[in-house]
Amino acid sequence: MIYWSSLSDFIAMGGYGGFVWSAFGLTALTIILEIGQLWWQRKQLEEAERGQR
Repeated sequence: MIYWSSLSDFIAMGGYGGFVWSAFGLTALTIILEIGQLWWQRKQLEEAERGQR
């Protein structure tokens, strides 16, 4: 188990913090964009179905 003595040590992640946090951020951004795209597509589909009635 890894123990950090301070918050800055945790953020630095033994010198790999830049890689770890950028990967985490890109993953979170990708998930958020995917959810947004799915929401937008559903909205468009519902509007198209209303137009056909």
